[in-house]
Amino acid sequence: MPTNKPITVQEALIYVMVVVSASDASMTDNELATIGDMIKMLPVFDGYDDNRIIPAAQRCGDILQEDNGLQLVLELVRDVLPPKLYDTAYALAVEVAAADLHVEKEELRILQLLRDRFGLDKLTVAAIERGAIARHRTV
Repeated sequence: MPTNKPITVQEALIYVMVVVSASDASMTDNELATIGDMIKMLPVFDGYDDNRIIPAAQRCGDILQEDNGLQLVLELVRDVLPPKLYDTAYALAVEVAAADLHVEKEELRILQLLRDRFGLDKLTVAAIERGAIARHRTV
């Protein structure tokens, strides 16, 4: 499958969530539900056609299967996303990682790659991660 087909900003954000979810080789129901909920709820996805979610996720999966697939996806995402959405993309990634109430080492690796790729400062990263901890805490 050619990877040079342009993707939208919303698809780039979906790719970020898929990469985190697929990083430990299993996309759980909680992670998929989180992805769906965020696409339905967040203003950055306003006007995005729900029927395009699964095809976008499948395209991302296809790219991930290629040689250096992860790097290709990360480059594609960085090239498509405007810098003002780098922290948004990271926040979405953290939400997906936290969806199972346990973050796997593979997910931590992807989050580190995203932080580096987006050049996010430590304060921004800490705030996003702390917010996710607070939202996902159980009684």
